[in-house]
Amino acid sequence: MNKHEPCTKEQLNLETGRVRWQELEGHFARHVVIQVAGELDLVEVATALANDDKPAVEAWIERGQVQHLAVPVARDWAGRDPELWAVVVAPWVIVQERKR
Repeated sequence: MNKHEPCTKEQLNLETGRVRWQELEGHFARHVVIQVAGELDLVEVATALANDDKPAVEAWIERGQVQHLAVPVARDWAGRDPELWAVVVAPWVIVQERKR
């Protein structure tokens, strides 16, 4: 992607996929995993991050809907191995647990 062109939801949607916790552990150790609350659209959040939409991202952070993955959540995911969806917006790995 060209850094000067806005990233679209369509582009990021194509790059979104299921991951297992084991695939995220190394990224978590580097502190680059961003957790998205279940009520938000993962691709919408990733698009806002990619396009540096500061007002939207700050609003989600203030509401606790977007945050660095916390250690207790990482432990929980390691124990349960839930269904996770992720997309990379370098340097971040944006992750959301999908409820069945």
